[in-house]
Amino acid sequence: MDVLTITLTIAGAAALINLWLSLRVSHLRRIHKVSVGDGGHEGVRARMRAHANFAETTPIFLILLALIELARGSLDLLWVAGILFVLARLAHPFGMERPAPNLLRMGSVLVSWLVLLALAVYALSIPYTEPRLDESIAAASSARAAA
Repeated sequence: MDVLTITLTIAGAAALINLWLSLRVSHLRRIHKVSVGDGGHEGVRARMRAHANFAETTPIFLILLALIELARGSLDLLWVAGILFVLARLAHPFGMERPAPNLLRMGSVLVSWLVLLALAVYALSIPYTEPRLDESIAAASSARAAA
């Protein structure tokens, strides 16, 4: 059984980013004495949205990453996608705290979307372009039997 090295590495990084984003929200809530919601503070709202956006995009990214890795997708492509996604998700919260529009926010969202789009297209293509494992095994067995 595969270890899913890429997915495990990126999922671990994502868990750390999620914890960091949560701590950033909690820190501002303590400062502004807000126990629930944003208390009308724009900074708390921005940090909450950055955390929520991460929680909205990361699960489908990790699912795609794992399934493509299991399907024997290109490891180089998966590493690039994983690193770009992590970097974009690290940049996004800083862009959220700057006046819009700003390059940091727009760039991080664009990179995240492009990575998700690339993985989605790649995932859709794998079943129709890659040889199936059972077909490969059958072909190898036939070749051995013929020899």
